[in-house]
Amino acid sequence: MPLFTIQSDFRYEITRKIFEGGMGVVYEADQHGARDFVKRVAIKIIRPSFASQKMFIENFVGEAKLVADLIHTNIVQTYHLGEANNACFIAMELIRGVNLDQFSHQLTEKCRVLPKELAVFITSRIARGLAYAHAKTDKDGRPLGIVHRDVSFKNILIGFEGDVKLTDFGIAKAKGFLTDQEGEVVAGKADYMSPEQADFQITDKRSDLFSTGVVLANLLLGKNIFKGENAEESRQRIIHQPVPDFRALDPRIDDRLNDILHHCLTRDLGRRYATGEELMVDLEYYIYGAGYGPTNETLGKFIRELFGQTVPAAMAPPVASEKTVLLDNLELK
Repeated sequence: MPLFTIQSDFRYEITRKIFEGGMGVVYEADQHGARDFVKRVAIKIIRPSFASQKMFIENFVGEAKLVADLIHTNIVQTYHLGEANNACFIAMELIRGVNLDQFSHQLTEKCRVLPKELAVFITSRIARGLAYAHAKTDKDGRPLGIVHRDVSFKNILIGFEGDVKLTDFGIAKAKGFLTDQEGEVVAGKADYMSPEQADFQITDKRSDLFSTGVVLANLLLGKNIFKGENAEESRQRIIHQPVPDFRALDPRIDDRLNDILHHCLTRDLGRRYATGEELMVDLEYYIYGAGYGPTNETLGKFIRELFGQTVPAAMAPPVASEKTVLLDNLELK
């Protein structure tokens, strides 16, 4: 039983749109509390077309409940699950930065190559977040069996201060939180899936580690070797395409880094990394084994220079639309 209950009045005022996906929209908002308290947060709102779908709502709520207790420096934190105007929303940590997709496009636009050490550093932070999530238990110490299932460029954020954050557990698998149709439908982005995920098989945490290997290869090469003309072609490449000798694709990739990539991307589950911690240790030893290596500050300096210390177009206030105008003054309580 709780010691006592506190009734609190606060509201969210939407200020601008940050990102628009297929099933939801993320806005920046001001959270107002007592005595002129204001905190900037991100608000994830379900699209109206999905708001009446029972299973989608259940999974949206399940995502919020699942990540509420995932408190880690490399995972976007969730603050609040609410409902307003018959729409569910999640209040989350606001990251001042870009996702890896936006980051990659800016590298291409500026004709820049991401230093190898920073590619490994970014991936090591994702491995840290996954190691924590995979090991998470409930309040009684029972493993939750969390599998993110959508580790991809769009779900990895880099703040302008150099923080790396994994986000969007919306299709994660975990005991008792989300409705799961694994084996019947394929969830996730096809060109980042593990072979077992792409082949409608049951997944475990090793699936996320394959996806992390795809992220690392993409950061190093500047392209996703599994990406096809469409989702089906990407799935088939993930399942059947031989994993290359990465040393032949980029002379910066040495024997040790090539081994790490192959250890992630092997289709033999018995030979793949078993835990995020194992992958994290290998990545961190690679960049720190000889002494000083990259830090959040190193990455922050690089990304600020890459974007000219200005807000990238993807983060700028959107052109007003009917939806934006309607939400501009919405107060969510």
